[in-house]
Amino acid sequence: MRKKLNEVDSGKLFLSGNEAIARGAWEKGVHFASSYPGTPSTEIMETIGEEYPEIDAQWAPNEKVGVEVIAGASFAGARVLSTMKHVGLNVAADPFFTLSYIGATGGIVIVSADDPGMHSSQNEQDNRLLGRAAKVVILEPSDSQEAKDFTALGYDISEEFDTPVLLRITTRICHSKSLVEAGPRMEVPVKGYTKDIAKRVPIPANARKMHSRVEARLKAIEEWGYSSPLNRIEMGDKSIGIITSGISYQYVKEVYPEASVLKLGLTNPLPWKLIGEFIDQVDSVMFVEEGEPYLEERIRSRFLVDGTGSELISVEGELNPELVRAGIKNGEELPLTFTGVELPGRPPALCPGCPHRGAFHILSKMKASSTGDIGCYTLGLMPPYNALETVVCMGASIGVLSGIEKAVGRSDMPKLVSAIGESTFVHSGITGLIDMVYNGSTGTVMIMDNSLTAMTGGQENPTTGKNLRGEPAPVLDLEKMVLACGVKYVRVVDPHDLPEMRRAFEEEFAREELSVIITRRPCIMQYKPKRITVAVHHPDKCVHCKLCVKLGCPAISWDAEKRIPVINETLCWPNCNLCVQVCPKDALSKDLEGVV
Repeated sequence: MRKKLNEVDSGKLFLSGNEAIARGAWEKGVHFASSYPGTPSTEIMETIGEEYPEIDAQWAPNEKVGVEVIAGASFAGARVLSTMKHVGLNVAADPFFTLSYIGATGGIVIVSADDPGMHSSQNEQDNRLLGRAAKVVILEPSDSQEAKDFTALGYDISEEFDTPVLLRITTRICHSKSLVEAGPRMEVPVKGYTKDIAKRVPIPANARKMHSRVEARLKAIEEWGYSSPLNRIEMGDKSIGIITSGISYQYVKEVYPEASVLKLGLTNPLPWKLIGEFIDQVDSVMFVEEGEPYLEERIRSRFLVDGTGSELISVEGELNPELVRAGIKNGEELPLTFTGVELPGRPPALCPGCPHRGAFHILSKMKASSTGDIGCYTLGLMPPYNALETVVCMGASIGVLSGIEKAVGRSDMPKLVSAIGESTFVHSGITGLIDMVYNGSTGTVMIMDNSLTAMTGGQENPTTGKNLRGEPAPVLDLEKMVLACGVKYVRVVDPHDLPEMRRAFEEEFAREELSVIITRRPCIMQYKPKRITVAVHHPDKCVHCKLCVKLGCPAISWDAEKRIPVINETLCWPNCNLCVQVCPKDALSKDLEGVV
């Protein structure tokens, strides 16, 4: 049995970037962490929860609360960490920007895990732009070792220069693994809370002085960055000098190892003197960066240099060595050492047994639809349901439903519900529901309660009864919360009970007042049945109507030659009877197969 990571004081560890950040925080004596899960950042907090009990760690209802809580802990002199995906920083922007003015008593590191290529996101945004706007330090590691080291160094910078530090990572850094040199934990005492109105209350009179301190701070860090190990010049072929940062550095070194490179680990404030010295030593300049042309635009405008970059390497999508090679070396290709394989298309689908399937199936059969939100249930968009029409951001489904009604009226509005998960509702849907009550909206909100934050891998939230470490925690009562918001009509439905699901929609669509339907059934990721039942097909009763196939369940396929459904017993999920319910001839049943 391997040692817990907190028992390893030295030696090499094989860690992902996310695991390395957790390690860096632990080694640097971090006391407290508060975050909301968001791919690709989630494993940072999960690693802390599983491996580093010395850090008091918790899930927050959303990123804004996470940053506000670590702000308070920093005010009391604790070293703190908050992690989130890139769009999470939008939610946390209000405290994030003001915290830049206030500064850090205990060191503050905030991790933004950007998602180029949108593997699990609704946009591609480069949070170096947001960090620069907030006037905070931005660090960009290029591998797991740097992810650990930059995290640790972030606390030194934060406390020396009285600033929050934004650690900007991207998907490939988060999930790629490399060797990391481990060290022991540094025990750092909590400094304690001291009242300081001028520092922590940014009323205009104080905030003007704070702003002056921020500008002076940026100049001091810029000078420090000139000789900092975060930035380095690697001289080679002087005909081209490549300026890069983050994972892009690794691609540059792989594609063009002989080039002269300026690797920037500190990307705000930029070390202008070092950049100028590098430009003077090379014949031409090129910028290679994943995301927006952040370095290119700033450096070209400062030095009026005719560098190339974004016109050769797209700002869209995730970078890789092939794209960098095409940009730097005008399409030079390496000979293939393998034979490509054509893979069949595999569109995303709700899992077999997913509790959301029943609700979307009934909406589809009723020719109704939903305003959607961020979560697994966004897949209600996909065939065969086609039961989702809009997605904006976390919690927006409720406000969007209300806005459509305000624009066209209830009578001219199609049969629409707001579809939102219980974790997303707690994250940022509650205020939208309050707005509907306050402003007299009459639509129907469907809170899809599957009892955990499934979209990011099954994390706990305030409705699950457990905290980040799986310990018992108070349960937020959704029914009481909805009633407290002022909604009069609330009903709870099992989404696998299709007749009851249809009845609920029909009655609430007809209601002339605001109502909430809570669909409640656990996500299959946390359901641990003691016995397994599988769907069984009885060919003698089958009329080949394909209604079972139209459920869109991955466990059911169609044998075109025999004209019968085929049940994949490995995928078929216990206690899901949707196919049995939709079959008009009892050609499907659930039979006991065995014991786990």
